[in-house]
Amino acid sequence: MPAYPPDERDLRTFRLAGLDLPVRATVAVVAVILLVIFDFQRTLIPDELVRYDRDPGMQRLQALSRVVLFFAVPLLIVLVAFRGRPSRYGLQLGDWRWGLGLAAVGCAVMTPIVLVLSGAPDFRAYYAPSAEPLPGLLSTNLMDLISTEFLYRGFLMLCLARVFGPIGLVIALFPFTFTHLTKPEAELLSTFAGGAVYGWLTWRTGSILWGALAHVYIVTLVIVAAGGFVGP
Repeated sequence: MPAYPPDERDLRTFRLAGLDLPVRATVAVVAVILLVIFDFQRTLIPDELVRYDRDPGMQRLQALSRVVLFFAVPLLIVLVAFRGRPSRYGLQLGDWRWGLGLAAVGCAVMTPIVLVLSGAPDFRAYYAPSAEPLPGLLSTNLMDLISTEFLYRGFLMLCLARVFGPIGLVIALFPFTFTHLTKPEAELLSTFAGGAVYGWLTWRTGSILWGALAHVYIVTLVIVAAGGFVGP
C-alpha cells in the first residue's frame, strides 16, 4: 500500500488548554464538522427555495451548495491555510491503472445488488422523486459526489492519515455516515462498509477520482432503477 509520510507542517502542533494538538488535523476535523452542519441546515440555499421532497431541482441546488462547502472551502484551506499541494489530498489521477480496474470491478459487483435494493419500497420512496433525464442526473451527481469524496476521503482522511496512520480511514467514516442518516435503513447500515471501500480505494490509488466515479455510478443507477428511466 502507498505510504503517506508526514512533512514538518503536518506534525506542527499548538497548545490549547494544556493540550498539544496537531494544527492541520485539528483544522480539518473542525472544518468538516462545521461544513457538515452547514450542509444539513441548507445554509447556502435561500429559505424560500428549500424543499425536502428530493425533487431534481432541490437535488441540484444541494449539489451546487456542496461544490462550495465540500470542495471549494476545503481546497481553499489546503491552498491558503496549509500552503499544501492539492495532489497530497487526492486531487490527482494517482495510480490510475489500479483505480480504473478496481472501480470497474466494484461497479460490476454492486450492479445486481443495487438493482435488487432499488425495488424495495423504502428505496423507491426515497430515490424515485429524484429521477430525471440522464444528463441532468449525471451532472447533479458528479457535482455532489466528487465534492463529497474530496471532503471526506481527500481532505479529512489523508490529512488524518499523515498524523495518525490508517485509523484516519476509520475516523473519516463518522461524518460520512452522518450524512446518510435520512436514507433507507439498509443503505444506512451499509454506509460504514461502503465508505471504508471508498476510503481504501483513495488510499490505494492516492486519488479521490476513482471512488468518486464509482460513487456516481452507484447513486445514478439506484435513482434510475427506483424511478424508472426518464427520457429527454
